[in-house]
Amino acid sequence: MDIFAIGEPMFEFNRAVGSASWLEGIGGDTSNAMVAASRCNAATGYFTLLGKDLFGDAIRAMWRAEGVDEHSVISHESAPTGVYFVTHDAEGHHFTYLRKNSAASLMTPADLPVAALKRAKILHVSGISQAISNNAAQSVRAAMDIVRDGGGLVSYDTNLRLKLWPLEQARATTHEAMRHVDIALPGLDDARLLTGLEDADAIVDYYLKLGAKVVALTLGAAGSLVATPDQRKRLASIKVAAIDATGAGDTFDGAFLAEFLRSRDAFRAGRYANIAAALSTCGYGAITAMPRHAQVEARMTDATAS
Repeated sequence: MDIFAIGEPMFEFNRAVGSASWLEGIGGDTSNAMVAASRCNAATGYFTLLGKDLFGDAIRAMWRAEGVDEHSVISHESAPTGVYFVTHDAEGHHFTYLRKNSAASLMTPADLPVAALKRAKILHVSGISQAISNNAAQSVRAAMDIVRDGGGLVSYDTNLRLKLWPLEQARATTHEAMRHVDIALPGLDDARLLTGLEDADAIVDYYLKLGAKVVALTLGAAGSLVATPDQRKRLASIKVAAIDATGAGDTFDGAFLAEFLRSRDAFRAGRYANIAAALSTCGYGAITAMPRHAQVEARMTDATAS
């Protein structure tokens, strides 16, 4: 197993600008990242709890189609699979969630697939993975320890959702988690709120001091700032006809981790992930437009040639 993730996948209803209809899809930040990594030729797997319902069945079917191993996933007898809605206007995209008391929020450390975690080269988790419930937060921390004790790496995206928990709780939990992380994947807006810092370089320094060996700070359309303790680079993105940014940050995460495992070069991984994230905005929904490895490589070649 190259990359294994924990979190909450959700069924998605996405309404395009000017439309009265809803497009069905599947989202959830760490699940999205595993689909992106799988499309970038990484061997991926996932752990969560799903409801025994149509939405849970659809998520499992999607994972099988995308090559994400779902054998560790537990079906809950009574709790439902989470659902969310995406709407769009001049200010961007907006989310509405139906996830309270969802199956994923009921996970406990005792549910963790220890054998799968010990095989993982990288465990990918996020602030959302922890924010859905206190016992989910405990499960994520326990999983991080299992992976690191087994010689694997831990990747963490702060992915702040203030509808799930208050800022002070988010700060305390994510900062504590970051002390046990090898690869930090924060977004600029979230990191500004969590750290109280405005400058991108200062934010990168903050997470490096907490213990991360690699920090890839996403900057939206401006690309990313990737840093190690010894070096840092601002990496530009590419220009695309963006339609929907839903899942772009998750695509960055999955693509970054897949390429980092291949090359062990954080800066190449950052360039690769910038392109993958940009291409993912060219269609509606969290995973529909996620590119495959050949598409990303072609654009990397074009960018190098120019």
